[in-house]
Amino acid sequence: MRYRALGRTGLSVSEVGFGAWGIGGRTVANTSYGDTDDAVSIAALRRAHDLGITLFDTSAAYGSGHSEDLLGEAFAGRRDRVVLATKAGYEAWDRRPDFSAAAIVGSVEASLRRLRTDRIDVLMLHNAPLEVLGTPDVQEAMAALVGSGKVRCWGLSAKSPADALAALAEHDLAVIQANFNMMDLRALTGGLFAELARRGVGFIARTPLCFGFLTGTITRETTYPDGDHRLGWPRAQLENWIDGASDLLAAVEARAGLEAVHAAIRYCLSFAEVSCTIPGILTPEQAEENAAASDLGPLAPALLERVAEINRNRQFFVARAAAS
Repeated sequence: MRYRALGRTGLSVSEVGFGAWGIGGRTVANTSYGDTDDAVSIAALRRAHDLGITLFDTSAAYGSGHSEDLLGEAFAGRRDRVVLATKAGYEAWDRRPDFSAAAIVGSVEASLRRLRTDRIDVLMLHNAPLEVLGTPDVQEAMAALVGSGKVRCWGLSAKSPADALAALAEHDLAVIQANFNMMDLRALTGGLFAELARRGVGFIARTPLCFGFLTGTITRETTYPDGDHRLGWPRAQLENWIDGASDLLAAVEARAGLEAVHAAIRYCLSFAEVSCTIPGILTPEQAEENAAASDLGPLAPALLERVAEINRNRQFFVARAAAS
């Protein structure tokens, strides 16, 4: 496993992290990856750490706090060897977000209890509107949380790369999280990467496998479990991703399955602006597959250009119909 600086935070993180949305288990409507087994989830967390993964990304909303509970249980006794990143604003997918200063402080206190720790390494406001970041009460609350040692640094988990870029134009944020993968180059083409580099901001790239489609194993015959958020996407979007993944994986010379997983993660890690990419991990086997991508290094420049060319000539995004 290789490690990178998380911007100017002073934190060093594994370049492949652990996306912990899925282990939160099934939540209301189609807002999860379906039912999970807690014993398997804890085994996945510990196996990931054994393999060198140090950044674990979660949210108060993932499993309505259950993801954080599992992290707290898995890393009891290992706290000083992991970097815990969580989010505030959403407490559950069936509740309206609350970005008031009091709610953020309350969310942090609840997260600390669930995580069984006295500090959160990275706190991000979860899909927060731009105006929230500049609210004096929120700014004061964040400064107080950092000053007290309960939060080491804070930033924004942005709804889109465009939102992240707009936030950076107006606010001094330590960390940004946004989508980035071979079918979503907006962070690269829209100017976000350039601004991250200019400001020395840490970047956590989520959805490197594009909800599993870049594994190349999802077909038109694939069925999704009850509660799976992909059930909420239009069929046209799913088919677009299936076809697009096939074309992109052929372009980077990767077969469906393990080669595709590695290629998709390596694509993200081919850019110096990416501090860490966080594939969703549900099992110890997935932890092993994802962690191994780090040792393979970046993709060749010619393959990166093939991905860019495909993206210049087609649109992979149809519509958004579910939370993430």
